[in-house]
Amino acid sequence: MSNIEQDRPPALELRSLRKTFAGAVAVEGLDLTVRAGEFFTLLGPNGAGKTTTLRMIAGLLPADSGEISIFGVDARRKSIDAKRITAWLPDEPMLYDKLDPLEYLEFVAGLWGVDPRVAQTRARELLETLDLWSHRDERCEGFSRGMKQKVALAGALIHDPQLLMLDEPLTGLDAAAARQVKDLLRERVRAGRSVILTTHILVVAERLADRIGIIARGQLVAEGTLDELRSLARASDASQKHDSLEDVFLKLTRPTEKAA
Repeated sequence: MSNIEQDRPPALELRSLRKTFAGAVAVEGLDLTVRAGEFFTLLGPNGAGKTTTLRMIAGLLPADSGEISIFGVDARRKSIDAKRITAWLPDEPMLYDKLDPLEYLEFVAGLWGVDPRVAQTRARELLETLDLWSHRDERCEGFSRGMKQKVALAGALIHDPQLLMLDEPLTGLDAAAARQVKDLLRERVRAGRSVILTTHILVVAERLADRIGIIARGQLVAEGTLDELRSLARASDASQKHDSLEDVFLKLTRPTEKAA
C-alpha cells in the first residue's frame, strides 16, 4: 500500500452496526474497517449477515443503529454523497433486458451524471476487457447468466466508484469469464480503488484478498491477512496445522455456531 493510500481515510468503517428482521438479529454490533486501496473479502456461513451488511452499506437497507463511514462520508446522514462514490453488485444481475450493453451503460452513466464522452470511453474499455464488445449491439435478454453478470459489473464500474462491493460475483461464470472478472477487480485495486467481495469459493479469497474478514451470526469473529488468520486458528487449536483458508474458516466459525 502506497503512502498516499495510507494518508487517505479508510474506504469503510463500521461501528456497532446492527440490523434485525421481525425481532431476529441479522447483524449484531458489527465493527469493521476496510483500508483505502485494499481488496477485502468477507466470508461467513449462509445466514451470517454478509449480504445484509453490504445492503446497509449501499443504502438499500436502513440500519437499526451504528455508524457507516465511506471514505470519511457519514453514509447514514449523507446517503447521496456516499452513494456517489460507491457501487454495489448483487449476486443476481439486474438489467433492462430490452437494452443492449452500450445502451445499458449509457443509461447507467446518465443516472450518475457522467460526461457522455467519458462514459463512451469507459463503456468501450469495460466491454473490451470483459470480452463483450462483439456483443455490444445485442439485446441483453438473449445473454447467458454469466454474460449478464459481466454487463452488470460494467454498469457498476461506469461511474468509477471509489468503493466497489460485490456479493458472490463469480456465480454462474465459467473459468474464462471468472478470470476476466478477477483480473478486472485486481486492476481496480492497483488503481487505488477498494473492493469488498463476498464469496463461498474460498480459493478465490485465498488468492485475491489483501485481508479477509470472517463473520458468523452477524458478528466479526476474525479479520486479517491469511497468515494472521492461520495464527489465530493455530492459537485456538495447536494440534492442527490450519494451512488452508478452508481449515481456518471452519475452525474460526464452528465455535461461534455451536455456542449459538
